[in-house]
Amino acid sequence: MTVITPEVSLDPELVGAGDVTHFWRVPRYRGLDCLRATFRRHAYARHSHDTYAIAAVLAGCETFFHRGEQHYAPAGSVAVVCPDEIHDGEPYGGGFEYRTFYPSPELMLEIAEDMAGRPLSRPPWFPRSVINDPELFQAQVRLHACLSRDGRWTSEMEQDTRLIDFLSRLIARWADLDALPTLRYGSKGILRVRDYLDAHMSEEADLAHLATMAGLSRSHFIRAFAKETGLTPHAYLLDRRFRAATKLLSQGQAPGDVAAACGFFDQSHLNRVFKARMGVTPGAYRAA
Repeated sequence: MTVITPEVSLDPELVGAGDVTHFWRVPRYRGLDCLRATFRRHAYARHSHDTYAIAAVLAGCETFFHRGEQHYAPAGSVAVVCPDEIHDGEPYGGGFEYRTFYPSPELMLEIAEDMAGRPLSRPPWFPRSVINDPELFQAQVRLHACLSRDGRWTSEMEQDTRLIDFLSRLIARWADLDALPTLRYGSKGILRVRDYLDAHMSEEADLAHLATMAGLSRSHFIRAFAKETGLTPHAYLLDRRFRAATKLLSQGQAPGDVAAACGFFDQSHLNRVFKARMGVTPGAYRAA
């Protein structure tokens, strides 16, 4: 297990302002990513993940855009974002400190099926963006400390017990196990463009060509795409590249190679995009 120092994870100017991040991965939980952070200036760009993002806010308040609305997660609350959902995040007021897990849909489905005692057609869905559950909050904080091994030794059995207990409580109390997937892309034209960008993620896209594909004028296309996906076409393409880069970096590929493979201008471009969406550098993410 690797714990990344703040000097590696963030720009020096952000570290000087009080922003601190520690990132690591626990491979045996289907590659569970963990982030411990204090943010006073850092603001996430809108993005999505292949995983869930589950954050316990220890101090201050985080505000984030999610499902078309602005939400506020104060100290003692748990914020939940499901896979593929567009969101961002930034300090509200003087800053915030939080502990975040990024469990995979496969891990969440495994726990949910154990609880339900039956096969499920899809991973659990959480209708609330911000959860107020003091017992659950404390369980997440204790689990996060246990997995970090920061200052004390913990056995794998203790880690397993705390992980299963926390995720089971989260799912039992707050998940909808049988919710139908929400239709995020209502227009066939926008869906065609999204599929095209997914398939040609590493290539440069021409706005006029995309608008023609959607059957719209360029200005109407930009507005319609943003309304249906939560991102402009350019931001959506960057999000696809970010998610592809995340996978390649987790496989141990070098940031320079990843930048070339995913369509970034260069490694510096990858660094800027990645830090704005993950809070750590590509090198720090790969090292974990």
